[in-house]
Amino acid sequence: MQKENMIQAINGQLNKELFSGYLYLAMQAYFSSQNLDGFATYFRVQVQEERDHALGFFNYLNKIGGKITLIEIAKPQNDFSSPQEVFEVALNHEQFVTQSIYSLMDIARENKDHTTEIFLQWYITEQTEEEENMGRVLKKLKLIKEDGAGLFMIDNELSQRVYTPAVIPGITLL
Repeated sequence: MQKENMIQAINGQLNKELFSGYLYLAMQAYFSSQNLDGFATYFRVQVQEERDHALGFFNYLNKIGGKITLIEIAKPQNDFSSPQEVFEVALNHEQFVTQSIYSLMDIARENKDHTTEIFLQWYITEQTEEEENMGRVLKKLKLIKEDGAGLFMIDNELSQRVYTPAVIPGITLL
């Protein structure tokens, strides 16, 4: 049986994942308004991935018999001054999410909850990839500064991103 502090913490993470999707939807809207369709595609895929992450926590709570408690999703930042600022905000947010998942792992270990530890390991690995991807684009944006041709090249590169549904071991997302 799961301890209540673990169930509450997972519910909190569910909300953070839903917020992540909401934040990335705002970023997609920003890029669409700037006619940077490749950047918009990048964040459209990111929205879908965050939905998968949230569903993973949702379905895990159901699987272990935990009560799901949905709360209000905070309003995300909607105004950005540049593509670089968007990726700075996104990277900072991913680092925040990583720390939150580490805190979940700490609770699982304190509770000797090996099942949740195994479940969370997928998210820890995923967060490494999330931070790396955001950081890679941010470095490119810093490199090109305000160069329009460079921005066009990055936009074209990001337009190639496609959504691949998450495969979280032991969890069905549908």
